[in-house]
Amino acid sequence: MMLPYLSLSDGPSDKQYNCSTHLSFGTASIKELTIMYDPVILAKETEKIVIKENLRKYYRRGRGEKWYGGIASVYCCGCNLRCVFCWSSFPRDKPDKIGEFYAPQQVVRELREVALKHGYKQLRMTGNEPTIGKDHLFGILREVDQTNLLFILETNGILIGHDRHYSEQLSAFKNLHVRVSLKATGPQEFSRLTGATQESFNLQLAALKNLLDTGVSFHSAIMTSFVTAKGYEQLKSNLQSIDNRLVSNLEEEHVILYPPVVERLKQAGLSTKGI
Repeated sequence: MMLPYLSLSDGPSDKQYNCSTHLSFGTASIKELTIMYDPVILAKETEKIVIKENLRKYYRRGRGEKWYGGIASVYCCGCNLRCVFCWSSFPRDKPDKIGEFYAPQQVVRELREVALKHGYKQLRMTGNEPTIGKDHLFGILREVDQTNLLFILETNGILIGHDRHYSEQLSAFKNLHVRVSLKATGPQEFSRLTGATQESFNLQLAALKNLLDTGVSFHSAIMTSFVTAKGYEQLKSNLQSIDNRLVSNLEEEHVILYPPVVERLKQAGLSTKGI
């Protein structure tokens, strides 16, 4: 979905929150987070582990998959959220213990080989949060722009919402589509499902506005497995305040109940009785 440039005066707050006292980090790896954290700060700490100059850590290299009607995927290490329903456990929580470093050229070469083998026209970097390590991501996007393939950037949008300039830089790439995965319908639900500060939810909405304002092709998705009908309607209202088309193009996704996910949901006292 390519949305044309719109200048909107109203939108989510872009206030930056500093909650560094809520975080506990080890010298070589990120320790278990026991209280609310700031995902922007967590992204910076994670970047120290998964990025080395222009290289990034990956735990699974090029493979063909059924999503989007067929796509070539690579799986990166490290995320700035701790969603209770996430299927990527070890690479997310222990990025220092898994994976190898690869340059953008290596990543795109493997993706292109998989795409050629299967006849795919789309590529993606998934598994954790691709926007951590901006220079590495931009290196990938520059390589993809030399092809006739489309790169789908699957992101939680936190860093794009935190920094409008990030979105402005993304707008320079022609073979890019961004999929922003909204983790909840509101601040309290967001904090309950991710463990992050409630205020961080606003950064997901701010990402949508930034992408819209800078003319980047994108759409958003919402995990509906844990939301209420009331919360879903409130989310739609918030999206409409940014642009009506965000509601009509909203993708619904549902949790995949892998065994580790089931166990975490059980420990958190959550069920999948969403809308």
